[in-house]
Amino acid sequence: MTEQVSHPLTLVMNIKSPADAQQLKEVLDGFENMPEGKNPINVALTKIGTVHFARFVFLSELQLAVITSYDGEFARYIQDFTNEIGDIFNTLLSHMADAPPLPVQNNLKEFMLYVQNNDRSYVNGELQPLYSAYPSLTVADILSNAEKSALQKAG
Repeated sequence: MTEQVSHPLTLVMNIKSPADAQQLKEVLDGFENMPEGKNPINVALTKIGTVHFARFVFLSELQLAVITSYDGEFARYIQDFTNEIGDIFNTLLSHMADAPPLPVQNNLKEFMLYVQNNDRSYVNGELQPLYSAYPSLTVADILSNAEKSALQKAG
C-alpha cells in the first residue's frame, strides 16, 4: 500500500451570532470577488506550496468549516498559515464563539490546539477514510509533472 503524503483538515468553527455569520460571509465573499492573483488567501496558499485544495463552507447558520488537504507536518502547515495570513485568521476567529487568544501570530500554540480540537478529520483519534487519486504525490510533484507535460505538448 502506498503511503499517503497529503493530510486532511476539516476545521469546524462555531460562529458567535447570526450578525457575525453575516459579517463572515461578507468578508469571504469579498476575497472571492477579488481579481485573480489579488485574493490574499489564494496568494498565500500558492506561496505556501503544500496545499492541494482549500475551501470555506458554511455548514449551518452558525458553523463555518475550513476544509483542506496539505502536504507535510501539521505544525509546519499551521505555522505557514500563521506567517502568511495570520491577520485573516484573526479576522475570522474574532467572529467565533470559542476562539483561541488573538492575534494568532502571538499565540501559535493555542491556535494549533484550537485547530486540533476542532478538526473533524479524526474521530476518537482515528483518521477518517480519505481517498486521493495521487496518494504518493506532493503538490510540488503534481505541479512539476504538469509543467513537464505542458512543455512536451508545446514542443
